[in-house]
Amino acid sequence: MTRAQTLPSPASKLVEPHPYPGRLIIVEGIDGSGKSTQIALAQRWLHARGFRTFFTEWNSSLLVKSASRMGKKKDLLTPTTFSLLHATDFADRLYYKIVPALKAGMIVLADRYAYTAFGRDVARGVSPRWVRALYSFAVRPDVALYFRVPVDVSLERIRRGRAKIKYHEAGMDLRLSDDVYESFRLFQGRIIQEYDGMVDEFGLQVIDASREIDDQQQQVRDLLGAALRDTSYA
Repeated sequence: MTRAQTLPSPASKLVEPHPYPGRLIIVEGIDGSGKSTQIALAQRWLHARGFRTFFTEWNSSLLVKSASRMGKKKDLLTPTTFSLLHATDFADRLYYKIVPALKAGMIVLADRYAYTAFGRDVARGVSPRWVRALYSFAVRPDVALYFRVPVDVSLERIRRGRAKIKYHEAGMDLRLSDDVYESFRLFQGRIIQEYDGMVDEFGLQVIDASREIDDQQQQVRDLLGAALRDTSYA
């Protein structure tokens, strides 16, 4: 059975253009892919061109942040609980922050979107069909950028940037390996497989995140410039 046969085609807002005057730009990729750096540079570039922007990031809603932090600290979260908490966070930010900004004609920049759940949750064993149905209310992005990078490259970047890899970032809760670095490789490798499958499914635009930062940013600007080239934004 192929991946396409295992996934649903439910009534989902992710497959239809949204009706709002603003633009939704999202970035995806495994930890250490450099997506956060690229979206920050893109926001500065958009500001310089006179665009009004709004930034949002994954798992940042105050509604569930404390519950999520406590669950992680005590290792109480099952894959399904993880998924439900993140979906609650996402819904809160979508309805009270993202959609209002889009209605106001702003450029919304999201560091991770619903596709993060489709990657991480499925890598943790959650049903692809179930998690896609869970996020069927998500607004379709105007530009969805997937920063693809080999696991070893992302791991080296993380090791250079901070003292240790986070427990859940490495997928240690899945008991894939007792070694945190090997667990990271295995877990993030699973997520890459899911992202790669989403390229055709959702039209993610792939950027080679192993290239130089400036080269990646130029590609980002080219893609955003094309997406914003209309009478409303000229």
